[in-house]
Amino acid sequence: MGTVIDSHFLALTAIVTIGYQFAFFVVTALLKFDKVTDFAGSTNFIILAVLTLVLKGTWHFRQVVLSALVVIWGLRLALFLLMRILQWGEDRRFDEMRGKLGKLAVFWTFQAVWVWTVSLPVTIVNASGNNPSLQAADIAGWIMWFIGFSAEAAADQQKLTFKNFPGNRGKWCNVGLWKYTRHPNYFGEILLWWGIFVAASPVLHGAEWLVISGPVFLTLLLLFVSGIPLLEDSADKKFGNVADYRLYKRVTSPLIPLPPAVYGNLPSWFKTFFLLEFPFYSRNLPQEGLVW
Repeated sequence: MGTVIDSHFLALTAIVTIGYQFAFFVVTALLKFDKVTDFAGSTNFIILAVLTLVLKGTWHFRQVVLSALVVIWGLRLALFLLMRILQWGEDRRFDEMRGKLGKLAVFWTFQAVWVWTVSLPVTIVNASGNNPSLQAADIAGWIMWFIGFSAEAAADQQKLTFKNFPGNRGKWCNVGLWKYTRHPNYFGEILLWWGIFVAASPVLHGAEWLVISGPVFLTLLLLFVSGIPLLEDSADKKFGNVADYRLYKRVTSPLIPLPPAVYGNLPSWFKTFFLLEFPFYSRNLPQEGLVW
């Protein structure tokens, strides 16, 4: 079907994303209903992938596969998060935002930026008329996506099952993948989006390589802003004086899965520089007796 507004669909996807997120922002602000926040983010990815695929209309195999991977990821995450929040009740992230329109607007604006930026590799692939034959990068990217998707889905289900068991109330999740990394769901999400970028790379030329900003943005966001830091702070405040939790944190990697016996014996400098164990992840952890 060709060009719509711009040849790479950048303006189109930006307009669609802003409009979609604004609609949910209005619902949240007027009705004080924040249960659809994650649903709005996840489904926005699906809309952009399907929209750009259909509008371009070339239906190249690589375009179809990458769009399908985004749809599968988005549907699973949207349904999982929606069911979870309906089961648990209010989203505690919004405790300080309800009734504060400015803070709420900042959150929804940031979510729109997140969706549009992270979607860039798929947007550019779907907008491209370039269709090189399948390459090793395609296969490698699909494998990365599969591993990441499987890790994220398994981690989400393991934590939900753990929390739903009455005997685990007031405890931190340390079963399944959570035994090998404190944030297996984030590990999976980062890996799968880097996989999509790798699988998109055979199509990219010139300035199109700037779509690497998508997985880079996601990685930085989870490592330094709204992902790991917030959860580490929350867990440290709850369990920081519990000896078993302090041991769990000392021997468990923050992101990259590793056996506790291996990670626990690594030097602190190695953990920091190679395994992303940044000091600010423990800024709320009582320091007495803490040895990395």
